[in-house]
Amino acid sequence: MIFGNKSQLKTKTAIALAVAASLGLTACNSDDNDKKDHKDQIKLRVMETSDLHTNIMDYNYYKDAQDQTIGLARVASIIKTARADVKNSVLVDNGDLLQGSPMGDHIATEFKKNNRMPYTGIHPAYKAMNTLGYDVGNIGNHEFNFGLEFLDQSLAGADFPYINSNVVCDVDCGKDGILKGENRFTPFIIKDKVVFDTNGDEHTIKVGYIGFVPPQIMQWDKKNLENRVQAQSITESAEKYVKQMKAEGADVIIAIPHSGIGEPDDENTMMEDAVYKLTQIEGINAVMFGHSHQVFPSDTYANVPNTDIEKGTINGTAAVMPGRWGDNLGIVDLVLEQDGETWKVVNSQSTTLPIFDTKEKQSLVDADKDIHDAVELEHVGTRDYVSTPIGKATSDMYSFLSMAQDDPTVQIVASAQKWFAENDEGFKDKVGDLPILSAAAPFKAGGRYSDSDFDQYVQVKAGDLAIKDAADLYLYPNTMVALKVTGAEVKEWLECSANQFNTIDPDSSKTQPLINREGHRTYNFDTIDGVEYKIDVTVPSKYDNDCKAITGATKNRIVDLTYDDDGVEVTGEQFAQKEFIVITNNYRGYGGKFAGTGESHVQYTFAGKENRQAVAEYISEMSDFEPKTGESGSAVDTKADYNWSFKNIETSVELKVTFETQDSEKAHKFVEANKRRTMRKLEIENTVPGFAIYSIDMTQELED
Repeated sequence: MIFGNKSQLKTKTAIALAVAASLGLTACNSDDNDKKDHKDQIKLRVMETSDLHTNIMDYNYYKDAQDQTIGLARVASIIKTARADVKNSVLVDNGDLLQGSPMGDHIATEFKKNNRMPYTGIHPAYKAMNTLGYDVGNIGNHEFNFGLEFLDQSLAGADFPYINSNVVCDVDCGKDGILKGENRFTPFIIKDKVVFDTNGDEHTIKVGYIGFVPPQIMQWDKKNLENRVQAQSITESAEKYVKQMKAEGADVIIAIPHSGIGEPDDENTMMEDAVYKLTQIEGINAVMFGHSHQVFPSDTYANVPNTDIEKGTINGTAAVMPGRWGDNLGIVDLVLEQDGETWKVVNSQSTTLPIFDTKEKQSLVDADKDIHDAVELEHVGTRDYVSTPIGKATSDMYSFLSMAQDDPTVQIVASAQKWFAENDEGFKDKVGDLPILSAAAPFKAGGRYSDSDFDQYVQVKAGDLAIKDAADLYLYPNTMVALKVTGAEVKEWLECSANQFNTIDPDSSKTQPLINREGHRTYNFDTIDGVEYKIDVTVPSKYDNDCKAITGATKNRIVDLTYDDDGVEVTGEQFAQKEFIVITNNYRGYGGKFAGTGESHVQYTFAGKENRQAVAEYISEMSDFEPKTGESGSAVDTKADYNWSFKNIETSVELKVTFETQDSEKAHKFVEANKRRTMRKLEIENTVPGFAIYSIDMTQELED
């Protein structure tokens, strides 16, 4: 019923063959073979979902259309088949579940009205997940976006336990008698699991689960967490509790960190991405991770030291990461052998199973009807919510060019933030007459540039706008903050941001990609509106993605940086010494990564106003929108002001600089109509499906 056509049957076969390939089994009679060769062995399948971001339905609410590439409803079909194919299995979720789609926003918005969960009183994520029999869930960083009260009420709807070992109460929590210094959540659990060995004999093993969240939640969600909890080191928490779990008899320990792999030589105990370090901790048998929205095992991580991509291990420990939004199921198959009175892991195989074939552009599974039925009420409510009108736009706002020039989808966010600040009385009283700048970044600009990210672009059409369009323009429920910075800090902020681009050799005629996607996330490509500047990509970046200075890189990429002070051009040392207010979001403002950011720079917090809400209100105000009639008297100007650009490259050779964007007629028409430099779509096949390669003339801009 689930696998109804040839493409879907391929996925079912892959589940069996993925295990068979590494453990020397056959897909059809593996259990019979094992009875002959491996007595007293237990095979345990560990399945993982991660970073669902409330993509419960296989539906794109921005387009109001079904989406076969995402959703728990789709991956649920694989879960059921993968579970049916083995005798013993467990299912875990890694977190980042409650935020990230219009459904998540809708539920949080309704919750705020009465401080209780809307509709049936159970969050739709758990209405869906409760149909699948999860064994345990871990808490991700985005679970804290809507506050602890929302999180607590959401978790109360789960029919399975939750774990987190590195968040402790900073005061007496007032929850279940938990005191200051104690874990706010259950740090780990050990569950008795009835299993059958390869001879069919029944045993009970103890399976331990331990979860983690990045300590950086204290920066990212400061307003929700300060003076309430503290986040401790992932690795130090693991060292502490894994020993305790072993002492309490855990036969298998499954770590579920909402954390990426990280750097092998990183000695910072408060690191955000700690998986590599976790695989070196004795006692952990499998690491089911996430946060990075990538797939492991895959060739992306082929150069990570001590990593076996074929087997799916890091430092010999089984590991898996299943992408994002339900596009993959992660599987670790463990083989256990009896060791006296206990059991030990002797072999493993990790794999991921996709719901969609990006090369063939076809679905591999049907949606699960139980999931659809479970959240039908909230699904309909979400569609109604996102269709609420807010105004009108003069022109299309697509992010297809956001990596190659100033961009309308980033411009409208920067303009909205500045407008909102200028009209906030408390803000004006706090900061006085300091000039206001506004920082924004492209959140949807091709994702991680993987074969499932081709549609990750903002696509807001000209004309009538609705809440779904504001959500498309600003993906996260971040809140606005105002920072006091110097001109020198503005410049260094932009220098780190400019790491988004590779260094272009002006004397080379070889093809040179412009965008540094692997080493710099697009959401860290801040542009700052209110000043003008150019980026010289022939100069090596001064900073890495974490804004750490790169040894030997001393020249400036940011040139011609100026501020227009009532017709007087402020530049050079005068600019460096001048003070500004920069409007940004709480993640950036409290992060301390970029120059001029961090708590000491925060001057004002706008009473928790969301950046996205400021965008919606700006659109309504500029459109002269009348809520009662749903009509707009005018339209918001959505064109970019082109305050930044690349410095023209002087060269004696024919430069071949390229960038990638979506491969579609819509994208191509937008490029042709809006390009600021000569750009040409190259007739070459890209190795990443769904993306096209364009050349860009870096020697001169087109005339207006």
